[in-house]
Amino acid sequence: ILNYDIMARFRRRTCIILLLFILFICSIMMALKTLRPDRAGFGDPFGLGLLPELQQRTVLLDDKQNSLNRIQGDTATRVSNLHGIAVNTMKASMPPVIKLEEELSSPNYNFHIFYYSWFGNPQFDGKYIHWNHPLLPHWDPKIANNYPKGRHNPPEDIGSNFYPELGSYSSKDPSVIEAHMKQMRSASTGVIVLSWYPPGMADENGEPTDDLVPVILDYAHKYNLKVTFHIEPYKDRDDRSMYHNVKYIIDKYGGHPAFYRHKTSTGRFLPMFYVYDSYVTIPEIWANLLTVSGSQTIRNTPYDALFIALLVEERHKHDIHRSGFDGMYTYFATNGFSYGSSHHNWASLKAFCDSNNLMFIPSVGPGYIDTSIRPWNNHNTRNRVNGKYYETAFSAALLVRPEIISITSFNEWHEGTQIEKAIPKRTGQVIYLDYKPHKPNVYLELTQKWSEKYRKEQEQWLM
Repeated sequence: ILNYDIMARFRRRTCIILLLFILFICSIMMALKTLRPDRAGFGDPFGLGLLPELQQRTVLLDDKQNSLNRIQGDTATRVSNLHGIAVNTMKASMPPVIKLEEELSSPNYNFHIFYYSWFGNPQFDGKYIHWNHPLLPHWDPKIANNYPKGRHNPPEDIGSNFYPELGSYSSKDPSVIEAHMKQMRSASTGVIVLSWYPPGMADENGEPTDDLVPVILDYAHKYNLKVTFHIEPYKDRDDRSMYHNVKYIIDKYGGHPAFYRHKTSTGRFLPMFYVYDSYVTIPEIWANLLTVSGSQTIRNTPYDALFIALLVEERHKHDIHRSGFDGMYTYFATNGFSYGSSHHNWASLKAFCDSNNLMFIPSVGPGYIDTSIRPWNNHNTRNRVNGKYYETAFSAALLVRPEIISITSFNEWHEGTQIEKAIPKRTGQVIYLDYKPHKPNVYLELTQKWSEKYRKEQEQWLM
């Protein structure tokens, strides 16, 4: 009996030790996947499915001469010059700048944050917009059949893995806009990169939002923030339409004190435009707009600006340079998803930019999860690790000493990259993720912390 008891205790102890060892190994593997997922290359099925334009790249290059011929015959978008009227109107409606220096951190105009104004609810819009995002099917029908279909049903069921403190809000709600500006200012960001479509246009799940720009500019000015534009891949975007849309933005909004202008190395103050999915358009078309000798050149005109292209694949850096862009950004908050979003590639990208007189703007994010709208995409989730993932990204960005750091994002709730305040919530079958054990503002505080760290380190770089 004694021997039996001893053996039983030995077996229990052995099982406990083995279980703890397995848990330890799993924890290590999860941490490695989360913080350094460098093997998750852009060529995986998710990359091709989410960005199908890359599959069309070869076709676009083969047909570039046809594209150029077609574009020459296109009817240009005609936009009247509204500069004087817009300036007078905005001056009359602008709320006064309030003194916030004692309660909020000073804005860092080298911290740019992507912002989306596409959300709607019945109170302000007559219906839910974007919160009711559809579940996107996998491109392989066999895989798609294993996942749910349909769309979300707000306000309890929204197209996000997290739930906002402000609820399923409308981007038109003035109190929401002000709350957003206050949060971004508290995070010590300085420039809002506003997702933008031309008047009358929108993404496939949204409604036109250009009419919101004046209100956003006014509230941004109230909090000493600046606004620049993230030009989305609208229908028929090419050199001619881009020229007229840039002209429209500068004529209508360029006189507002919150309109962002970047001081260049030559001392000029130029507007800046981020161009999402820029790689969809071939370099020859961009060169028409962005090189001095281009047929639609915007250079050395009143509408000249800094144009920042999205870099996804490594070869895009040569296309960006050839196109006449002024710099590149990486956007995605998934380390390892694309060449550009992989932290370990930033040093070589920065070196390429330095040698070609381009700006390199790395994009950092707090994590990534989009299974609320792409339920089959779990393998591209990047766990926040209670803020460690975000800090790892900032650390990687500071190592390459960039002139500007961009943040993905303030409120892209569908892809779980938001730093906006989120709260714990459980409803029916849905348990939303949250920021526990931290408070809802933890990512605002971390952004503020790294903004100050960046400022101090930048002072050392310039010495």
